Amino acid sequence: MNAHLEQLSPRPLWRHFRTLCNTPRPSGHEATLVAILEGWADGLGLAHDRDAFGNLRIRKAATSGFESAPGVILQGHLDMVAQANADHPHDFTQDPIETRIGDDGWLHARHTTLGADNGLGVAAALALLEDETLVHGPLEALFTLEEESSMGGALNLAEGWLEGRLLLNLDSEDRGQVYIGCAGGADVIVEAQLPRSPLVQEEQALRLSLTGLSGGHSGIDIHKGRGNANRLLVRALRALEPFGARLVDYRGGTLRNALPREAFATLALPDDQRATAQERVAALEDELRAELAGVDEGLILTLTPLDTRPVEALTEQASQLLVRALHVAPCGVERMSIAVLGVVETSNNLGVVSLEEGRFHLCALVRSLHDTAAAELADRFRALFELIGARTRVENAYPGWTPNPDSPLLARFCRLHRERLGNDPEVKVIHAGLECGILGGKYPQLDMISFGPLIRGAHSPDERVELDSVAEFWDLLRALVEDLARG
Repeated sequence: MNAHLEQLSPRPLWRHFRTLCNTPRPSGHEATLVAILEGWADGLGLAHDRDAFGNLRIRKAATSGFESAPGVILQGHLDMVAQANADHPHDFTQDPIETRIGDDGWLHARHTTLGADNGLGVAAALALLEDETLVHGPLEALFTLEEESSMGGALNLAEGWLEGRLLLNLDSEDRGQVYIGCAGGADVIVEAQLPRSPLVQEEQALRLSLTGLSGGHSGIDIHKGRGNANRLLVRALRALEPFGARLVDYRGGTLRNALPREAFATLALPDDQRATAQERVAALEDELRAELAGVDEGLILTLTPLDTRPVEALTEQASQLLVRALHVAPCGVERMSIAVLGVVETSNNLGVVSLEEGRFHLCALVRSLHDTAAAELADRFRALFELIGARTRVENAYPGWTPNPDSPLLARFCRLHRERLGNDPEVKVIHAGLECGILGGKYPQLDMISFGPLIRGAHSPDERVELDSVAEFWDLLRALVEDLARG
């Protein structure tokens, strides 16, 4: 599948990306891909090993005469975000990603995430390792696991294992930009067992659905004003409180680091309130569409009867407390940075919310350029949800990457960018969780930058990559590695 990828330029890079598309690799399911890459390395006579967590390192000795050049680490993560449109069945543990080349000069997937994040960075590193015409010092390619789900690979990376002093993170998504800092973050998990009571004869079951949102990356896209399906469906639930609605179940979002595009709830509603409630939902749909005009145009909000009748729903008090807590929970941009203009400092994504048989679960992702601010926002969740008797814990916390504008590696990259492209790159700090912050904590001697091709719609089925930017990214990467070897 995806044979058309090998007709694109640069061919070695796209050949490796085809392998990545054809090999299922959602977070936690990278083992098959690791085995393929180890076999590929054996075929080229390249040394490879894994640390205790399973992160893969492939090494290539320096070009003869360049053994004393500083060691360069090419770094990316093997996993991808698994998101598909609701009407498109796709098993990310079994099915390959089907790609298409658009007339717009971009590569797309069919109804799923593409995996350009971070597949193109991985493919570029593999293409460099097999390039026999490249002049280079000692090379290490570090491929981490479970970045999208938990930063697990970086958090558990072996210390004292890597040898290089310069690290090129290939996980950025903007053409003409180079990143020197990123936000840290943490997962906030909220759980509770809430009381239920039987439906009475006068109650009927209805389905409240919110679909059609764009979604996107919960860091990079958090400031763009797009709808969050969990936030908006809870708003609808709040509007239905006066009609006596009780929650039966809830399902919204699938990943804590993707803006939720869809959310669904089953309600128990007094039969004599149904018509009025449906009128209120229709009016609210118009209100939400007006608020999201020009940003997120596809919202659909419906309230429809169900053929099946559930046995129980949350008690009226429990339902109201849960809806109200979710209604006031932090969501979206909390604060913009004063130090780095135009960059989000602190944010939160209400990523995954569920309710089943009274068991409530929420997973939010808080991010900040200041680790203390992320911790404070997580504590606000704890304080809020303790009011309804829920348990809160913080998991997978990872530090931010403190910018170093005086980095010699950065200066070298900027010079090459000017020479090859005729302009200076934008030096940026990103409101997303690059692994650099974690890697820098384990290897403080590293000088690091992050750059990549132009990717849009990451973490959603709208993910796409501009083909011309991939060729530009490849040329810059190859030139940088040679320049670093020559000193």
